[in-house]
Parts: sequence; structure tokens; C-alpha cells
Amino acid sequence: MDDSFDIASFAGNTGAPKAPDFSYLDALNEGQRAAVEALDGPVLVLAGAGTGKTRVLVSRLAHILNMRDVRPWEILAVTFTNKAAAEMQERTADLVGPQAIEIKLGTFHAIGVWLLRRHAELLDLSTSFTILDTDDQLRLLKQIMSEGGVDTKKWPPRAMAAIIDRWKDKGLRPDQVSGTGGSEFADGKGIAFYKRYQQRLAEQNACDFGDLLLHVLTLFQKHPDILSLYQQRFKYILVDEYQDTNVAQYLLLRLLAQRHRNICCVGDDDQSIYGWRGAEVGNILKFEDDFPGARVIRLERNYRSTSHILGAASGLIAQNEGRLGKTLYTEDNEGAPVTLKSHWDGQSEARWVAEEIEALERKGTRTKDMAILVRASFQTRDFEECFLSLGIKYRVIGGLRFYERREIRDVLAYLRVINQPDDDLAFERIYNLPKRGLGERALEKLREIGRGAGLSLSRAADFAVEQGFFKGKAHSSLKELSENFHNWRAQQDLVATDELVETVLEDSGYFDMWQQDTSTEAEGKRENLKELIRAVGEYESLSQFLEHVSLVMENNADKGDDMVSLMTLHAAKGLEYDVIFLPGWEEGLFPHQRALDENGVKALEEERRLAYVGITRAKKRCFISHASNRRIHGQWQSSLPSRFVDELPKEHIADQSEQGLYSTTARQTGESSFSSWRSRETSHLAEILNRNAQRNERLVDNSTKPVSRTPATNENGGLAVGSRIFHQKFGYGRILRKDGPKLEIAFEKAGMKKVMEQFVQAA
Repeated sequence: MDDSFDIASFAGNTGAPKAPDFSYLDALNEGQRAAVEALDGPVLVLAGAGTGKTRVLVSRLAHILNMRDVRPWEILAVTFTNKAAAEMQERTADLVGPQAIEIKLGTFHAIGVWLLRRHAELLDLSTSFTILDTDDQLRLLKQIMSEGGVDTKKWPPRAMAAIIDRWKDKGLRPDQVSGTGGSEFADGKGIAFYKRYQQRLAEQNACDFGDLLLHVLTLFQKHPDILSLYQQRFKYILVDEYQDTNVAQYLLLRLLAQRHRNICCVGDDDQSIYGWRGAEVGNILKFEDDFPGARVIRLERNYRSTSHILGAASGLIAQNEGRLGKTLYTEDNEGAPVTLKSHWDGQSEARWVAEEIEALERKGTRTKDMAILVRASFQTRDFEECFLSLGIKYRVIGGLRFYERREIRDVLAYLRVINQPDDDLAFERIYNLPKRGLGERALEKLREIGRGAGLSLSRAADFAVEQGFFKGKAHSSLKELSENFHNWRAQQDLVATDELVETVLEDSGYFDMWQQDTSTEAEGKRENLKELIRAVGEYESLSQFLEHVSLVMENNADKGDDMVSLMTLHAAKGLEYDVIFLPGWEEGLFPHQRALDENGVKALEEERRLAYVGITRAKKRCFISHASNRRIHGQWQSSLPSRFVDELPKEHIADQSEQGLYSTTARQTGESSFSSWRSRETSHLAEILNRNAQRNERLVDNSTKPVSRTPATNENGGLAVGSRIFHQKFGYGRILRKDGPKLEIAFEKAGMKKVMEQFVQAA
């Protein structure tokens, strides 16, 4: 409640108190009602997908107000999004009236801001402190790191910011960080930078988002009287999406709940999929240890999906060991089995999805009730291109369409200037990207030169270099940029389009900028850049490709409502559709190999939870598919189906593949099983690999148009001079010289070439 709130204002209401209305209980099933009525003591509500957890949370808030001697402002309800908070408050008001607005309800960060503004002086802040956005945070870190003598190209501020965010998510102040992940950053200067960063924030009366919780923990730890005040005030605590809490959020909740212990956490351990951004599934798994005597209530009746969909999802997630356990069921229709389909390659998979969408649409399913969920964002391009060619309208949820993504638009700007030197808008976008010491002042000077001489910006840059209008770093940087553009234009008609883009990424330093970036989104951006190389390689000329992109962007301007949704699995959490397509269920892609390499079994279980989330988004139909071959970043790769396919209960699966592992005949005769099918697939792997090698060779040597591919990025820490390597376009070769990541290689067939190390692999 607001500090100025006057409790006596209620005294003016002389009418008889209105009798509580308990009709909301009538709409609850047995499990939901148990969760609502268990008001006292610690309660963990394990709410499976589609089991009505929001109804439970709202009804519980109403029931507390109706059944206990508690004021609305003595209830704390915490959510993860402002949208969820607004919906919960509105629905609670529908049940109990305007007093619902006095419930202290909001996101973790909103609660943190409220507490800090009330007690800022105890943390050497004023109540008007500023909350820095990401750009301000990065600018401040860059200043600090530069002052510390660190090369910010080698050690990007964005990477330091990500490390600091992780430390704050764990509730660690600079004096508490010791030997934890990230302390080795910048040759061991990471902790010192963190300390200096916090000092500078305090000097500027500012906080970043991580501070909004970290400072509250510090406040409570250093001022137990303040903690006691809020422990006394909040008699009931409700927490939504508890499985997504990080360590700092977990510690805050434990501190606040120590006195009354009336804490109710609602969540689903099977839907904990954000470990990569700090969420700790262990928080929900150890709830009973943290709060002895806690009651655990499972919500298992699903109101969303058919029994076949739930059976497939439940059978899959049962393979996880780190879970509390529950089994979803429905009292509605059985529905159609989950469809499983194998494909030769990713393009045929995209066409199959498109055909199924059109068939469903003819039968009356609206496209807005269908969604495609992918594991990695680069997978969306095959579907986007296919949908555009067939006229299927689509939207990308939780992200941008492929050609709208920042990193793609950056490279497109380079290509536009190569193709059309007078494209000033494109030049302005990349003249100082990556950072090359050409700021706004240099751009304005180029504008003046261009206006005076009647030249576009790129031609003005050539003229300025020739006439020596710039000095020092600005001159050398502008000269290098101008020479690069001349070299790229000279190659435009001599090399394959994808090879040209690969050269642009290397020479400009743009790919290396993201290669050095260790933030969570950098990997996806690198994947998208490699996918762009593949996309360009499908066109005979740069101008043809740019024309295609222009048409794509024009089609994207259509903002109608009836569109297929396309998104990553992570972006799909909390959503639901009549029809769900889950493509790309292959080992290495899903589960993702990098995740497995970095975190082993822990990552595997989170990947399986991600698969569970994907299946349970479907209400009526679910389609799962995989490809034997996929062209990832320009390289043909062969793979086996995901182990998750093996874990799907066969009684809930209808396999449409040839010699289907779960075909009707196979189930009836017992002549086939997944294990024997996988064995056959394994025996064919050598043959498939050989076919792909021949296919790649034909693409390089015999195609009527030049085609090039980018091989998988080498990640083994560096190749030595003399090492034998393989490049997807040029074949085998041996390294003769190294200049950092730049290699000079003698290829057995292609002769001498200069390539970047990330585009080759050890042979």
C-alpha cells in the first residue's frame, strides 16, 4: 500500500459489511480447491501445463481475504512479468472488489524498486536514483575497462556485463566473488572491474537491474530491523513461476517468509527452461527442505491438450531424474496421436510442414491457431523462404524475422554499399560498425564533403582519403574501409556470392566482433550470420539476392491477424495453439550439442524439459519431425534422430515415415521397434555421409552457378602452423602461416588461400 494510505478512511462506510462470496470455489476441481484452501504454512503447488494455475492463484488471493484477518497490503504476490501481474490483479478484483488494488503485487524487480526507494539512504543512494538501461551499462563498463588498460575489442564490455549479471543473479557483491565463473575475465581483472563498476554506479546515484534485488538483499542483511518490518507486514506470500527463480530471488523470498511461513509457491519443475539466464530448478526441487512441513499439491488435470498429446509429453519427461513427479491427464477426448515424420533434408521438412498447414487450413483450422517451434533461431529461414514462395502468411513471435534481425541488417548494409555505392542510409549504418574510431563528428564531416562535392557518403569517403581531409586514426580507419569496399566490388563478379559475404565478414571484423562477444545472445547471432552466408549462396549474383530481400521485406509489411506463428521453443512458454509443429528433432540440434558439452546431464534434462514444453503447447494436434541431412551454416550434416524421439511412448505416436518405427503394421506384428530402427539408421550413416560428400563436391565443381558453404566454426582453441585442415569449399589443405585468426593455407586442389580460422576444422 502507499505510505499515505489512511486505514481510517474505511470508517466512513457505515453500511453492513458485505458477506463474502465463495462461488469461485465451485469452479475448481479437487486439486485446485485443495491448493486454494491450504492457506496456512508453506505450500508448493506443482501446476502442470494447462492445469489452470492462474485461476488457482487468483482464487487463493480471494480466499485469503475472505477467510483470514488480513488486510490486502499484508499480502505480497510476485510474478515474472508485468502482464501477469496486471491480469492477476484484475481477476482478483472481479472476485473481491476494489480492495484487490491494495495487494502488493508485481514483478521481482518492481518490488525491489519499491523497497529501495523507501530505504535508499541506508544504501548511500537518494530516493531519486536512476536505473540504467543496457546501453548506459555498457558505456560505463567500457569507460572503466579502458581506464584499466584493457583492449575492449579482445575483452568486450558486453561480456563483462553478462558476467556481472550472473554474479548479481547469484546474490554476490564484489567482496563475495571469489574463484567463481568469470573472475578470470580480462586476465583476472573481472572482480576489480565489478568493484569499480559498483563504485561508479553509487557515485552517479544509479543502479542497474541486477542491483534492484542485490541491494535489497544487502539492505536486509545489514539492517535486520528493516527486514523484521517487512517480515511482520507480509503475512501471506504468493509466488508465480517459482521454477524460474534465480538465487537472488530465492534468497529474498526465504528472508521475507521466515516469520509467518505462509508462503505459497506455484510452479512446474518440468517447465524450468531458463537455466542459461540464471534460473535454478533446484529452488523448486528443495522446497520441502527449505520449509519443513510444507504441503505439496499437484495439479494434474489438464484443460488444454488431448490425451495422446499429454501421454507423449508425460512419457518423455518421465526420463528426467531431477523432478518431483506428476502425470498429466485429461477427461476430454483422446484426439489424434502425435505425428512423427522423418525427412531427407531440412528443405523437404519445411515443404512438408507447409503442406500440412494448407491441408489443415482447408479443413477449417485457422493459420493463427498453428505454430512452429524451433530449437535454434537460424532454423526459421527455411520456413520463412518456403512460406513466402507459397503465400503462407506468418509472424515471428518473441523475435524478428530473419532479415529483420540486427546482425543480418548490418551485413545487408555492407552488401548494399558494395552493390550500390550511393546508398547513404546503408553506409551510415556500418561506417563505424564494428567500432573503428569514426564517430558522429567524422560522419558529419563526410556529409559536408559530400554536399560540397555532390558525392554520396561512400564516394565522399574515397575523396576525403585521397585529399587527406582526416588525420590520425580517423584517416587510417577510413582508408581501410574505402579500400575494403573497392576490393569487395572487384571480387563481386569473380567469386561466388557466399564467398564474397564470407570475405566481407572476415575483412570488416564484423564476425570477429560477435566471436569475441561472450553474452548469451552472441551465439545465436553467429549462427544467423552463417545462415546468411548459406542464404546468399543460393543466388547467382549479389544484386539478385538483394532484390529478393527487398521483396521479402515488402511482404513482411502485411500485418494481418490470420498468420502462422513461428518462434523458438523458449519463446513459446506460456502460449498455446490448436496445432504445433516441432521440427529439427536431431541429435546435436535438439538436444543442442553445445549445451550438452558445457553442462552435461544437467543440460540434457533442461533440453528434455524444453521438448516437454513444446509438446504441451498443442491443444489438438502435434507434429514432430527430423531430417537425416541438414544444411547448417552452409555445411551438409548428417545426423540421427534425437534421443527424445526414442523416448516418446509408441502408443501415442503415429509415424508417417517410410518403414515407420511406430507404423500400425509394426505395432501389430512386433517386427519393428525404435531400437532396431535406430540400428538400421546407424548402419546407413556411412552411406549417407558418402552421399553428402559427393553432393558437396557436385555443388562446388559441377553446378551451373557458383555455390560456396561455410564450414563449422573451429572451436578447439587454435590450429598450429603445419596442421592439416578441411574447408567445406576448398577441401583439404595445410596451414603455412598464421596471423592471429587469419590463416594462409595451401589447399590440395584450390591452391593458396587466405581464410579465417573459424571457417576451417582440423582434418
